[in-house]
Amino acid sequence: MTRSPAAGSAPRGRSRRAFAGARPVMDDVARLAGVSKQTVSRVLNDHPSVRAETREAVLTAMRTLGYRPSRSARSLASGRTRMVGVISFDAARYGPASILTAINTAAQEAGYLLSSIALDTAEPDTVVEAVNRLSAEGADGVIAIAPQLWVGKTLADTPFDTPLVVLENGLDAGTQQVTGDSRTGARKAVEHLLGLGHRTVWHIAGPSGWTSADHRLGGWQACLEAAGVEVPAPLFGDWSADCGYELGRRLARRPDVTAVFASNDQMALGLLHALHEAGRSVPGDVSVVGYDDIPEAAHFLPPLTTVRTDFAEIGTRSLRLLLNRLDGSEEPARVDSLVPVELVVRRSSGPAPAP
Repeated sequence: MTRSPAAGSAPRGRSRRAFAGARPVMDDVARLAGVSKQTVSRVLNDHPSVRAETREAVLTAMRTLGYRPSRSARSLASGRTRMVGVISFDAARYGPASILTAINTAAQEAGYLLSSIALDTAEPDTVVEAVNRLSAEGADGVIAIAPQLWVGKTLADTPFDTPLVVLENGLDAGTQQVTGDSRTGARKAVEHLLGLGHRTVWHIAGPSGWTSADHRLGGWQACLEAAGVEVPAPLFGDWSADCGYELGRRLARRPDVTAVFASNDQMALGLLHALHEAGRSVPGDVSVVGYDDIPEAAHFLPPLTTVRTDFAEIGTRSLRLLLNRLDGSEEPARVDSLVPVELVVRRSSGPAPAP
């Protein structure tokens, strides 16, 4: 018969509760470390008032007992739920999906849970309701992946009690913003093609009213104007390969088109299809540059020259901004955080064809 340990016979350094197999709690840690429960809470939340030797005693007690603080214990100690809310639109696209993944990874590393809402529509009432719902669920702060200009305006015009960080656009002094540097990316694409001897660069733009599309359109136009070359009328798409194909068929019929900058890689893919179908070689007859550097871009035929956006950095930086704001280490004034972009040159761009 197995004997149960007598009272007081637990091994030194372990409470009876822990020795009996029950999960250790904060009281056990406090008892073993010889401090109050409030001191254990301060250690859990890295409070600066705790002396180094006291902190070490508490941490040693945690390791000895195998104590793992519950999320509810941390919430009670800090006044936070340690949950971040995320609102996303068009979440099936590569960019928003990659950003959401990065936010989730960064949140886990920081000890936060993620609660996300994917919206099918960007109606103002729906957007406001989503922020309020996450706030009601206890989110300490909210990140909105808001690619459309009117979404940013809705968020900027609505007062929220919950701290808010907006990806892609922020329109007032209280809304923190994180975005890829689309204007610079477009300029790099156009300068690359003009440097190859092309007389001008045509543009398949994203939908009007989308911040990144508008910025790329503006960067493309400004670069052509600065170079003193013709600015062709842009063709507006909807981000899809199907749309790139249809617009590409129109461009393929024009012999004066020798260089095209597409506002994303999916539309560039459709453009490549249309050019190939029309018998126009890439890059022999027409050079093509896309945007985003999706994982498949290197496997297009030919491999696509494109502008790489660091979506993981956008997601990580947005969470960092939000947590800094929660910790009071960022001024509440607007913080514009432009994430750098990089031109990736592959085989879809080359010298302009001889006249």
